[in-house]
This record gives sequence, structure tokens and C-alpha cells, in this order.
Amino acid sequence: MPSHPQLGADGALKHLLSIEGLPREVLLRILDTAESFLEVSDRDVKKVPLLRGKSVFNLFFENSTRTRTTFEIAAKRLSADVINPDVGRSSTAKGETLLDTIDNLVAMHADMFVVRHASSGAPYLIAEHLRRTGREEVRVVNAGDGRHAHPTQGLLDMYTIRHFKRDFSALTVAIVGDILHSRVARSDIDALTTLGAGEVRAVGPQTLLPTALEQ
Repeated sequence: MPSHPQLGADGALKHLLSIEGLPREVLLRILDTAESFLEVSDRDVKKVPLLRGKSVFNLFFENSTRTRTTFEIAAKRLSADVINPDVGRSSTAKGETLLDTIDNLVAMHADMFVVRHASSGAPYLIAEHLRRTGREEVRVVNAGDGRHAHPTQGLLDMYTIRHFKRDFSALTVAIVGDILHSRVARSDIDALTTLGAGEVRAVGPQTLLPTALEQ
């Protein structure tokens, strides 16, 4: 598997699987792009044609009404066709593997998969499978995988911090709680470090902090 499977040979973002390993320039480009779309929510007609004709499949193997709904709203505001298969009950229940499900949906001309899964690494597995089967034009967005990462939530947190504080280098940021089991905390730590936060502190009982946290 490539060192940075979410980046193309030209350094452009292909998939959004994790904030870890993404260059600072890519994170800033995402935040700047989000800023440019903010005014769409204030329009009478909350639509832009950026993803017109594209099919976005929300694959939520782990339940989350709020996250799935916000992804659906975002995709529809970009004019995508949104499909919400009940994968947890149908495909899995009848013995279909994760990659079987992906192959079947690719055959239905999917352009993007938004994946939430209880197993860490599931979105990476899908992205690598698409690469091996010659379907790299299909994109994967990680909406939370196990204890590993939640990059879109991390990016939203960075957008909020930048909106109110502007300069990451001047900040001391404390992340408090169960960091060992929090995929959002991991994504926040990766993002804050990459964006040059002055100091990032992890606060919690020793039993709820990852080993080798300094690294």
C-alpha cells in the first residue's frame, strides 16, 4: 500500500481517509475551500452545481444519524445524487463482505463512498481495493473508522478554531478526556500539529491516553 494512499502522484487529494500524513498546504486548501462555500447556506436556493451528475453513496455500517444527515445535506447542496443503502441490515446480514458490497455498488456507477465503520482501517481497505481493481476514479471519504480517525470532524474543528483565533501558531490547545478511544481526538492532534499550533496538550487519566503519545 502506498505511504500516502489518499494522495495522487501529483500530490492532489484523491481520498480523505485521515489527516495524518496530509501536507499543511492540503489542509489549508480544504479550509479555504470550505470558507468559499459558506455563503451558499445563506442563499434562498442552497445549491451549487459542483457535483451535478455524480452519485454519492453513504455507507454507514455504524449508526450515526447526525453525521449521515450532514453528509447528505452537503452532497445535495453540491447537486450530487445521494444514495443511502441500509448496508448494516441488508448486505452484512446475508453474508456479503465489505469488499463484495463495494464491488456491487461500483457496478452501479458510484462516484464516491462516504464510509463510517466500526473497524479501524475500513476506508483504507476500500481505497486500496479500488486501486487494485482499477477503479481509482471512485473516491472514498472517511466518516469515522473505529478508534482510528474522523478527518471531517477534525477539519470542522480546525475551521472553527481558525475562524475565531486565526493564528494557530499563537495557540495552546488542550484536548481533554478519553483520548485513547477517541478518533476525533486523534484527528484533532494530527491537524493541530500539522497546522503549527504552538502547543498541543493531552489531558486525561493515564489509562485513557495512548502510549507513545509524544510521537
